[in-house]
Amino acid sequence: MSFQATNELLKVIEVLKEKEWVDLTHTFGPESPHFSAFESAEFKTLFTHDEGFFAQQFTFPGQYGTHLDAPIHFVRNKRYLEDLELKELVLPLVVIDRSKEASMDNDYTLSVADVLEFESTYGQIEAGSFVALRTDWSKRWPNHDLFNNKDENGVAHAPGWGLDALKFLFEERNIKAVGHETFDTDSAIDYRKNGALLGEYYVLEQDTYQVELLTNLDKLPAKGAVIFNIVPKAKEASGFPVRSFALLP
Repeated sequence: MSFQATNELLKVIEVLKEKEWVDLTHTFGPESPHFSAFESAEFKTLFTHDEGFFAQQFTFPGQYGTHLDAPIHFVRNKRYLEDLELKELVLPLVVIDRSKEASMDNDYTLSVADVLEFESTYGQIEAGSFVALRTDWSKRWPNHDLFNNKDENGVAHAPGWGLDALKFLFEERNIKAVGHETFDTDSAIDYRKNGALLGEYYVLEQDTYQVELLTNLDKLPAKGAVIFNIVPKAKEASGFPVRSFALLP
């Protein structure tokens, strides 16, 4: 690499550092909300400073805290986490805000009509985008009861993506990936109706990834930001906690 190219990269870094950076990741631990089929995380101290150095051991499922699901998570013979290209993890970010609707209807399910309404205001969603669904569900973190949101009959209620909306985004708008603030891609009412997470399966069937349990989407513009999804490269992993953040325009 030439000196001129290096100098140009340094200038790019300087410009980026002048932008506003927003952390989209929950801090998680043993007491954090998590998918009901998983056990709570375990953080164990192995050595203390009195013994020479501080070291810990962490035990948790790959799908824990704010995390990235690789295609193999739901679909056989698709890519593992390690197979994702670095450039796939940095994408233009679009945020569809349905927080008001989700507050009035906890089972709110994003529709194609919602996407078209968004585009009527902000313009067509560009190919290759990461599209995040804002519901402000993340504001319930870290309260288990509020996050699980079960009624008196023990039935959970949470907003999510409608399958038709996902198909429209991937097939008509050619987006790259999606993210949301809840445990699952599908709304709770769709999961009960279908008996399966059809939306989540569909997304991962596209041989791409999604990020779950995002936060701070309310701090982002509808368009113009860029999302970075920085994740460890665990061998043959179906997913892993991710450090997602956005740079504002």
